[in-house]
Amino acid sequence: MRVALIVGFIAAGAMLLINESAHIQTASMLQSVRVSSELLRTVNSLLRELAMAESAQRGYVLTADTAYLAPYRRSKDEVQKYVRQLDGAVALDADMREEASDLTKAVAQKFGEMDLVIRLREQNKTDAVNFVVSTNVGLEEMERTRALGARLIASTSAQVVDSRVEIFRLLNVTRFGLAAGILAALFAFVLYTQQTRQMQRNDAEYNRSLEAERDALESQVQERTRRLTELATHLQQAVEDERAHLARELHDELGALLTAAKLDVARLKSRLPGDSPELADRVKHLTETLNQGIALKRRIIEDLRPSSLSNLGLMASLEILLREFGERSHIEMESALEPVTLNDTSDLTIYRVVQESLTNIGKYAQAKRVTVTLKNYVYHVEVSVTDDGIGFNPALTPQASHGLEGMRHRIEACGGRLDVSSASGKGTRITATIPRQQRKPQGELASAMDDMHMSSDSYNKDAQSRTGATG
Repeated sequence: MRVALIVGFIAAGAMLLINESAHIQTASMLQSVRVSSELLRTVNSLLRELAMAESAQRGYVLTADTAYLAPYRRSKDEVQKYVRQLDGAVALDADMREEASDLTKAVAQKFGEMDLVIRLREQNKTDAVNFVVSTNVGLEEMERTRALGARLIASTSAQVVDSRVEIFRLLNVTRFGLAAGILAALFAFVLYTQQTRQMQRNDAEYNRSLEAERDALESQVQERTRRLTELATHLQQAVEDERAHLARELHDELGALLTAAKLDVARLKSRLPGDSPELADRVKHLTETLNQGIALKRRIIEDLRPSSLSNLGLMASLEILLREFGERSHIEMESALEPVTLNDTSDLTIYRVVQESLTNIGKYAQAKRVTVTLKNYVYHVEVSVTDDGIGFNPALTPQASHGLEGMRHRIEACGGRLDVSSASGKGTRITATIPRQQRKPQGELASAMDDMHMSSDSYNKDAQSRTGATG
């Protein structure tokens, strides 16, 4: 390709050089032709006006009619004008300038002779006029002037012919130069085409290899993404199972201890002497503290694994969550919840999405009103949480914002979609869409989840056999 480009550039440069040189020379020749043509017109016009002046002079000499003097003076003025044009036309040509000088001198002598005869005729010196006429001086001057004019015309015509020949030569040079340039350009084009086709074949082969590598990398990325997704889902499920485990431990172990402590305090209270108000106050304070601990235990358990979700259902659990959040945060809560029927995983996912959204609102939104909706459609369920807070730019949300990413992963693991709509000063709307038909887990994730369910079931049976006391 480099060779083709070099040949093309050389051909283009040669064509430009030939054309520019031919153009300059042709322009010069055309200018010379224009000057020569103008010179021919000037000489012819000069000789014509000189002849008209001679005719008017003869008319006046023969008739003595002064009417002939007007055309004589007009022709004389025109001849003087043409003489000046002639001097300007031949200023750059030494040979032509000499011939033009001879012609202008002869014209001046001719007009000197004609002016003399006119003056003699005006003075009525007929004999002198007849003498001058009989000498044939005027005829000789006129013939000499015409001969000099003819010589100047011949020289000018020869220059015109030479210029035309040179112009035709330049045209031929330009034609042959263009032909050579076109042939060189065609050669360069053919060479460029061949090289381009070869490069295209090389590029096609390279693109095929890149595409194969890209497909391999894409397959690897998809496989690793699938594994990471399975791992994230597994970890998320493990977190939920650990929360459930902690909730059971708190409910069974800590709950039993707090309940036992409360019963012991009640026995002690019944045995206190009536004359010990200080002890009674301390026992009362201890009872209140135990009640607060039991309430705290219940709230922590509900946060870890809401019992209302399995006992009362999703709709009632969300209502309890909204009421308790409104009481703690003093934010006006609105809800429009429709009864839905989903599996336990989807119920927990929706509950966690609403819970995480309310947590973010309480921390960052500075909202005064929150609206939660749960809509039941034919093929999917839609839950949305809307606040009137300060909002944010979703595009500028840092990648480390695990809350939104966790919600998104939960929803996508269920085959759904999470949409976040927000703007500065215009609040935030989080919408989760979950289909009714859930994809079953596959591969290692499925077996891991089955194992975890079996472990949790066995743990529930062991815990029920260990204690029956609840807070």
